[in-house]
Amino acid sequence: MVAYTGNIRFAREEALEHGISRKVKISLAGEGISFIKAEGVGKLFLADRGKKVSILKLENNSICVNFNDILTIEDSISWDIRMIRKLSGITEKEIYNVKLEGTGVFAITTHNEPLVFRVTGERPLFTDPGATVAWTGNMEPEIKSDISLKTIVGRSTGESAQMVFRGEGFVVVQPCEEINSQEKNEKGVSNVNVYT
Repeated sequence: MVAYTGNIRFAREEALEHGISRKVKISLAGEGISFIKAEGVGKLFLADRGKKVSILKLENNSICVNFNDILTIEDSISWDIRMIRKLSGITEKEIYNVKLEGTGVFAITTHNEPLVFRVTGERPLFTDPGATVAWTGNMEPEIKSDISLKTIVGRSTGESAQMVFRGEGFVVVQPCEEINSQEKNEKGVSNVNVYT
C-alpha cells in the first residue's frame, strides 16, 4: 500500500487461513511473503518497486500468473499456487505461479509495458521463464531445455531453458528477465529486484 482514501482496514492473513497445503506452497514459492487483507470503502493505491501495474478483469475464466508478478486479487476470485519444474544447467529448479479462477479484478506487475502474444494451434510460443508473467489458464506450459557441454562448463548464452505454450490462448511477457525470489536467495541477493 502506498496510499488510500476512505475507510479501509488492513489485517495480516492468519497463518493457516487457506489450509496447511497452501501455507506449505507459499513457503516454498517465496520466503517472507505475506498476504494482507484490505477491507472497507475507498480507493487503495498499490505499488511494487516502481513496476508497471496492470489491472485486469477475469470473467468466469482462469489465468496463471508468475508468483512474483501478482499484486492483488479480489476476494471473489479463487486461487491456488502451482509449480512447474525446470532444468537450469544440470540441476532441477521450480517455477511457481498462481492460478486464478472465477470472476473479479486482479492486478499484475511488469517491468515496463507488458507484451501480449496470441498462441494458436499452428503457432506455439517460446518464452524465457524470467520474462514470462501470465498465461491463459487452460494452457499447460512445457519446459524446453537446451543443455549442452557449453551450458555445463559455463559458456551458455543463458537461454538454456524456455517455456513452450501450445494450444489456444495468450501469454503476457515483460521486456526483461526477472530472477525469482528463490534464485535471489541462492545467489546471495536479498531485498532487491534483480533483472537483466
